[in-house]
Amino acid sequence: MGTIKRIALVLLIIGGINWGLIGLFQFDLVASIFGGQDSGLARIIYSLVGLSSLICIPILFDRLGESDEATTNQRIRSDNVNYGVEFGEDIDDDFELSNRDSDRKE
Repeated sequence: MGTIKRIALVLLIIGGINWGLIGLFQFDLVASIFGGQDSGLARIIYSLVGLSSLICIPILFDRLGESDEATTNQRIRSDNVNYGVEFGEDIDDDFELSNRDSDRKE
């Protein structure tokens, strides 16, 4: 998981705890720390929590138990597919060129 996703996840956890406190005890921790809901700092924190939720949407669609490193290795392996012929022999380029030339003449 990237650094930005980790920071976004931490902000979501802070936001979730704040909403839990609001719901259970009618206590807004962010507003009390930063001087009320209308203060500039509180609005910045609320905005960062909202933006972090957008950043974390792709986490919802990640496979469980699969790290970023594992998916990167799978992508690398799938990009290195060997389309050679049997026993790893390559098709002769001169033969291919001569066949193309004969196809054009016909």
